[in-house]
Amino acid sequence: MLLVLHGYRYSVYLRIVRLTLAEKGVGYDRVEVNPFAPDVPASYLALHPFGRVPALVHDGFVLYETGAITRYIDRAFPGPALQPTGPQALARMDQIVAIVDSYGYWPMVRQVFSQGVFRPRLGQPGDVTEVERGLAASAKVMAALEPLITEAGPTLADLHLGAMMAYFTLAPEGAALLQRYERLAAWWAALSARPSFAATDPGLPPPA
Repeated sequence: MLLVLHGYRYSVYLRIVRLTLAEKGVGYDRVEVNPFAPDVPASYLALHPFGRVPALVHDGFVLYETGAITRYIDRAFPGPALQPTGPQALARMDQIVAIVDSYGYWPMVRQVFSQGVFRPRLGQPGDVTEVERGLAASAKVMAALEPLITEAGPTLADLHLGAMMAYFTLAPEGAALLQRYERLAAWWAALSARPSFAATDPGLPPPA
């Protein structure tokens, strides 16, 4: 079996796939691809015509889009099931993933984490106004997720949200906001202690 995962080390979506592979106990090779580079290799664009990350190649089968990749991994490989079987539980999983993608990614990752943590780490100025806007939008997301989240699992929804929460809580303001939501805070404390999170931690770039 040849399994190759292409993606950018600091991409939250790459980490979602890496978490899925870790929870399933599946080994793989990884190829670094920076989608923000001005010269994304033509060989990668042949795998992913939109130039985003990640992309998975399994014995010649090429797949992109994170949700498709994680569902494929769960179906294709042995190990603990990461999707519930009941229609309502499965729908709830899909709903949480959709909420996170549609309403959580931008404020939690691109505003609070990127502007408050990642850019300053690179020696670039962060935008305080963007962080504040991100926190306000993130509060609405967390309020919506608070009654939906459970500590049973993990499921693909937990891994999807968890990868974003890991970045969000690196910002002190994000960690403080999370504590206002009792169920989410307990869920994150349990999920973040799983070995898969330590194994897939991308770290931060060295200080500029």
